[in-house]
Amino acid sequence: MGPHSDLFDELRVVTAGGELDLMSVPAFARDLVDARHGGGRLLLIVDLSGVTFMDGSVLDPLCAARKDCHERLGWLRVVHHLPGASLVFRAAGLGDWFPRYASTQDAWHDVPADRATADRAP
Repeated sequence: MGPHSDLFDELRVVTAGGELDLMSVPAFARDLVDARHGGGRLLLIVDLSGVTFMDGSVLDPLCAARKDCHERLGWLRVVHHLPGASLVFRAAGLGDWFPRYASTQDAWHDVPADRATADRAP
């Protein structure tokens, strides 16, 4: 896990792997806080593609990060592949806040996974 400023100062990427649950979420939450240091506009991609399991404990830190990004005239986008992540977001009524992106590149270009799949269909 960890924050990485890969493309621009205003874009940060936080990557997580393994299980995100009550025991591991505090470290994930710290990474999200660290990624939001400084001032100005903030664009944040949270890459959960390496996460094998997650529960609802990720929602509070993600919602706080999203709120901070929006207050700073930016956005937060989440990359994930497992159906469990979508289920956690939908069960909390946050599916619209955290649409699924297939890759960090798609997240950067704001191409949600559902739209990317539809665009590739014959």
